Amino acid sequence: MATDTTKEKGEGSGVPFYDDLENLKKLCDFLRSKNGPPVREALLMEKRVHYLKGEKLVNFMFEPKKGVKWPKKLPKFESRQDAIAVCKELCKHQFLLRSEKRGKGDLGVSRVREFDEAGYFTWLYEGDKTVSHVMTTLLIVGFLFCVCFPIWPAFLRLFVWYMSVTFLLFTFGLITLRGFAFLFIWMIGFEFWFLPNLFDESLGFVDSFSPVYSFESTKPGQLPYRIGVAVAFFSFCWWAITQPSEFDGFVAAQGDFLKDLYAGTLLSDMSQSDKENIDKPKVQSLEDLLKSLEDDMENENFRKEVDEEEKLESLLDNLVGTEENVEEEEE
Repeated sequence: MATDTTKEKGEGSGVPFYDDLENLKKLCDFLRSKNGPPVREALLMEKRVHYLKGEKLVNFMFEPKKGVKWPKKLPKFESRQDAIAVCKELCKHQFLLRSEKRGKGDLGVSRVREFDEAGYFTWLYEGDKTVSHVMTTLLIVGFLFCVCFPIWPAFLRLFVWYMSVTFLLFTFGLITLRGFAFLFIWMIGFEFWFLPNLFDESLGFVDSFSPVYSFESTKPGQLPYRIGVAVAFFSFCWWAITQPSEFDGFVAAQGDFLKDLYAGTLLSDMSQSDKENIDKPKVQSLEDLLKSLEDDMENENFRKEVDEEEKLESLLDNLVGTEENVEEEEE
């Protein structure tokens, strides 16, 4: 490879640093990180991929943008020719694939495989798969663990129930406090949100907790609405305070509610024996089987008696009808 960018792998070796495949992988790890060159998303053979233009990749490798810290373990490129030569090596080892733009967000495989600054290139290098494999294994094990919930030990199921109820109460309390804090501060002319991106589905888990709060002035023209909401809210509070009530009874009722919620008896109509035997297979006892057999025999005898009575009634009806016909003929 024609490049001047070198780094000794041993004493006096003089081997170009990026001739080593492992060193190329280290370079790709940096280029594919969040500090690497910006990429776009598209579909290549019905698969979502990241791609960029060759010129932008070379510019980033030769002259990184301000604020980008180039790894110390990777030597910098002294010329554009050095960066282009390494890009050719990336294509040679199929870390990059040259592509053609067919339309917006749609790519196709190019017949030309060599690197060219004017072409578009799709990243095929995905880095070390160890973390991905571990996460996939944990996902499968966790799914099987959840599916086997009916055979969990009783103490573990109880722990999961308590944890779920606590998380539910915490979430409900957090939403309520956020709402009241926003209402009070909005009435005085400001919009305040604690964890404003908490319920933004377009963000990741970490980004949902950033920033911690937002504080802005309300938009002009909201003064009449703020006054109306303030009058209605404080009027309701005054009405609630002046009404006769027993605060101790209210506190006791809330305590009973929480106890029933944690005990799982809030809306339950099952007996304690049914709860304890909920995981046991339903097998009839010998007494139940004998009783069901007797009931079946009684039902069969009853049906036979009914059938005999119906036959007798039909015979009597036929006999009466025959006598009436004879009398009519004699007359």
